[in-house]
Amino acid sequence: MALDLTDVALFVRVCATRNLSAAGREFGLSPAASSSRMAQLEKQLGARLLHRTTRQITVTQDGEVFLERAVALLDAAEQASAAVGHGNAQAQGLLRVAASVTFGRLYLVPEVPRFLEEHPGVQLDLRLSDLTHDLAADGIDVAIRIGPLRDSALVARPLAPSKLVLCAAPDYLRRRGVPQQPSDLLRHECLVLQAMNPWRLRARDGSELLLRANGRFRSDNGEALRDAAIAGLGISLSSTWLVADQLRSGALVRVLPGCQSTDSVISAVYLNRRFLPPKSQAFIDFFSRRFGPQPYWDEGIA
Repeated sequence: MALDLTDVALFVRVCATRNLSAAGREFGLSPAASSSRMAQLEKQLGARLLHRTTRQITVTQDGEVFLERAVALLDAAEQASAAVGHGNAQAQGLLRVAASVTFGRLYLVPEVPRFLEEHPGVQLDLRLSDLTHDLAADGIDVAIRIGPLRDSALVARPLAPSKLVLCAAPDYLRRRGVPQQPSDLLRHECLVLQAMNPWRLRARDGSELLLRANGRFRSDNGEALRDAAIAGLGISLSSTWLVADQLRSGALVRVLPGCQSTDSVISAVYLNRRFLPPKSQAFIDFFSRRFGPQPYWDEGIA
């Protein structure tokens, strides 16, 4: 019995999305063609894999058993494909990458032409969203994450440090004064990123401080906080990749430059599997070289 790998891959995506039409679109298939392929696969296997109603799709017990082996089969097929031909692993096929809107727009999109030129066999589907993707359910090959890895099912490869700095507009500091020590921040308008409070700061002597930032403006979007700081609303704790241009131009200036923040890291993450497809490896290697331990956006920042 020879299984069609497209049918197997379609089944895996149906299980992930619970939507036959959506899964079919990923393969350029109409809903009718997708349904026909699933029926053909079930007939070949002699087992019902999916329960389908007009409202939902559920995976049967046989389907769950087959799913585990289907994923392994596709993994093995991709590994085998990469191992033949020219004797090396050539990057090819559709690569799905997820990243935050701001970082993706500023630092991934400008590099896409060069990446695709270096890897003509790759087609790139870049998903920009500030929501955290489920890599398995959304069919994401690589995601760019900033901060610690919280999902043990994922592997993270660091691409660059994400340095955090306190900054404000010169006009704000003229009006409110320049903080001389961390405790002075308690008397200032702090622009608060909801996912990053309290602020974790490191004093000159190396001791760590936790400061509960307070202010009249907060947001769940770093770009909004940067723009608020430029407008003179207060002091922001921002990643240098987000405020680098404004620090170089003078629209923003460092606050308490001797008081460092606990830095974060920008990582490429992917599902924990024995074989990393060449297309994913190529993407990660490309941006690891482009960014590195001293990323270009930190150049010229005092």
